Amino acid sequence: MVIHDKRHLPKILRCGLVAIVGRANVGKSTYLNRAIGQKLSITSRKPQTTRYQVLGVKTSQNLQIVFLDTPGLQPNAGKALNRSMNQEVQRALIDVDVALMFVEALRFTDTDRYVGDYLQLAKIPTIVAVNKVDQVKSKELLLPFLQEVSVGTAAAEIVPISALTGDNLDALEGCLAARLPLGPALFPDDQVTDKSERFLIAEILREKLIRGLGDELPHSISVVIEAFEVEQHLVRVSAVIWVERESQKPLVIGRGGRRLKQIGLRARQDMETVLEKQVYLRNWVKVKESWSSDESALKDLGFE
Repeated sequence: MVIHDKRHLPKILRCGLVAIVGRANVGKSTYLNRAIGQKLSITSRKPQTTRYQVLGVKTSQNLQIVFLDTPGLQPNAGKALNRSMNQEVQRALIDVDVALMFVEALRFTDTDRYVGDYLQLAKIPTIVAVNKVDQVKSKELLLPFLQEVSVGTAAAEIVPISALTGDNLDALEGCLAARLPLGPALFPDDQVTDKSERFLIAEILREKLIRGLGDELPHSISVVIEAFEVEQHLVRVSAVIWVERESQKPLVIGRGGRRLKQIGLRARQDMETVLEKQVYLRNWVKVKESWSSDESALKDLGFE
């Protein structure tokens, strides 16, 4: 981990790395965005939305938590894309101080058990966040579920939360802070991520595509920013949307280009919020055959 400009770093505080792990679609990215206070990871109801390790930094007076948001860990990673995402999780767990495992309230699956076993074998101190408790109508069901999670994960602590509403997030942060070492900060107190603006806007566009396309193309889309030109009050962005088959192009573009135009409009609005400038966005849809199953194609699209 590179230490940045030391003139802006606190001397000693609780500081360490926390890997956010769990199966797909349990609210990991929603939690990171709320903890940091701005949008870093894209979210949707579709599983496997997160494909990359996203770093988010939260700094307060005596605490700096460096979060590593990770893709959903998958027991059966047959496709090259799924193997790439599992490798992202494995890289995130190297040298972390704490694993923050997310599970969904009242739903502890075989994949959750797989994640818990994985962390136990890796001998990483683990705190489990039981998310989405705001959706539990019968609260008396929570206690036996928490006991089930305790048996299935060997967690040091289990904290019921709602990443969506913010319920009990202060208690979760306190549990994390207690397990972080004392030491110098790793980042200046005004830095919230190591990701470039170019990366963030590509992810914003991919999020709007996932949400706008519904179940038609859940995992067959990738976004590459080909041009990113910053002017005084304007950012010009040229993006290529890659699909896997020629027949998928019209699904993205829509009749008369209306679907892509609406998706681009929603993406541009979020981009302008992140960049704090007006954005001129141009999109092209191109085909790279079966890219999600092709190791070399994944590298071409920016996957390690």
